[in-house]
Amino acid sequence: MNQFSIMMKNKMNRRHPLRLLLMALWLLVATPILAQNWEINTVHRINSWDHGFVRQYNKVISRTEPYIAVGVPVAMALASWISHDKALFKDAVYVGTSVAGTFVMTYGMKYLFDRQRPYERYPDRVHPFSTESSPSFPSGHTATAFALATSLSIKYPKWYVIAPSALWATSVGISRMNEGVHYPTDVLAGAAIGAGCAVLNVYVNRWLNKWLLGN
Repeated sequence: MNQFSIMMKNKMNRRHPLRLLLMALWLLVATPILAQNWEINTVHRINSWDHGFVRQYNKVISRTEPYIAVGVPVAMALASWISHDKALFKDAVYVGTSVAGTFVMTYGMKYLFDRQRPYERYPDRVHPFSTESSPSFPSGHTATAFALATSLSIKYPKWYVIAPSALWATSVGISRMNEGVHYPTDVLAGAAIGAGCAVLNVYVNRWLNKWLLGN
């Protein structure tokens, strides 16, 4: 190998770490920007479904979440009390604590991350069909919807429970973007938190049942 080739090789080797550093810096800067663009573009697209049946469906679904998430475990508890059904009461406690635990966790995380709502940060691109006073991340509606859907599916693993529950919970997540109050990552994080809490609560409820019922 001649002297010129050796010099060029040494020069390239010296630049190699610099190129890697520049690429890493570019990724650190570009990735959040690209992710942000993807998020706001997605919200803008879904938020634009503002006419006809689709808009009305999302409006109704979004507003049903607190009533269904709270109403189902309460109805289960009342039914168990009327029928003296101990097993149903256990299920009601499990479903109710899954929803309640998810609610507490998500609202704690909201104020920890303190993310602006899409309609607040991008008022020129996102129309608020409804407004919220709490921060955006994660989606509390989606989290409790998935906590309910997952806990019901665990306790009653039948297609006629799983399919409607999953459809309703997913619709809640989409409706929150249609309302203009959440980003896709808010919704995905909410779904993961809700489902995760319901799964972990299986083990928590084993202790809770011993404490409440002695078995």
